[in-house]
Amino acid sequence: MRCSLIQQSYTGDKASMQAKTREAVLRAAGEGAELVVLQELHQSEYFCQCEDPRFFDYARSFEEDLRYWSGVAREAGVVLVTSLFEERAPGIYHNTAVVFEKDGSIAGKYRKMHIPDDPGFYEKFYFTPGDLGFEPIDTSVGRLGVLVCWDQWYPEAARIMTLKGAQLLLYPTAIGYLECPSDRRDELCEKENTPEERRKMREAWIAVQRGHAVANGVPVLAVNRVGKEKDPSGVLEGIRFWGHSFAFGPQGEPLAMAGEEEETLTLDLDLDASAEVRKIWPFLRDRRIESYEDLLQRYCLP
Repeated sequence: MRCSLIQQSYTGDKASMQAKTREAVLRAAGEGAELVVLQELHQSEYFCQCEDPRFFDYARSFEEDLRYWSGVAREAGVVLVTSLFEERAPGIYHNTAVVFEKDGSIAGKYRKMHIPDDPGFYEKFYFTPGDLGFEPIDTSVGRLGVLVCWDQWYPEAARIMTLKGAQLLLYPTAIGYLECPSDRRDELCEKENTPEERRKMREAWIAVQRGHAVANGVPVLAVNRVGKEKDPSGVLEGIRFWGHSFAFGPQGEPLAMAGEEEETLTLDLDLDASAEVRKIWPFLRDRRIESYEDLLQRYCLP
C-alpha cells in the first residue's frame, strides 16, 4: 500500500490552509497514494499555545469541515485521515481524527484520549478526553489504529489498538520547540532552547514511537507540523514545530523520515510483513496477562 504523510506549515488562515492541503492530497493521489494522513489540527494554527475562549469558535464549523474533507477524499480517491476541532455539545469539545473512505463516506472517528497541559500546550482548556476508546477503524486499505499526538507517549494505547487488530498505527501530531522572547531568561526558557535539550526531546519522541512498532510488530507512521507559530498571548515567542514526520516498519526499521521543512513523505508499506515478524518475535504470545493488574493503578507504591 502506498501512503503519504503531508507535513506542512500554517499559512495564516483557514481558507488558504484548506486549499493548500487539498492540492497536496491531490498530488499525493496522483503519485499513487491510497492512504493520506494529515497533521494534527491541520486547518488552523496550533491555538493551544494559550488559553483563549475565542478559539472555541473554530469548532463551530465541524459539520461544514466534514463535508469539505469528505469531498477532498472523494475527489482524490484516497482514504484520508484528518484532525478536526469538534464541538459536540455546549462546553464539550474534542480533538477528533476523522477517517474518510475513498468515496467520501466516514469510515470512523477517534477522539484524542490523552490531553496534555504543559507550557505552550494547554490542551486541557480546550479538549474533553475522548470517549470512543481505542478502537481501530476499518477501511478499504486496512484496519487503522488512529491515535493523536500526546497519545504517542503511551504504550498502552498502541498495545490496545494492536490487540484489537490494527494493522498500522497512525499519529497526527503537533510538537516542537518552545521559543522565548530574547528578554526572558527563566529556567523554562533556558532549558528548552539549548541545542542539546532540543535534540534530546526530538530523539525521545522518535524513539518511543519506534518502540511501539517493535513491541507490537506493526508499522508506525507519524506526521508533524513545521514552521514557527507565534504564541497568541505573547507570553512566549511561540513554537517552532520540528517536523521529522516518519515511518517505521514492524521491526522498527526506518522506512522514511522528513526534515524540518514542508514535505510530503510518500512510501510503500507491506502490511503482510507484520505476520512474518511476529513469527520470529512473538511478543504478543508471551504476554503474562494474568499479572498485569497493576497497570490499572495510578501508582503502585504505598
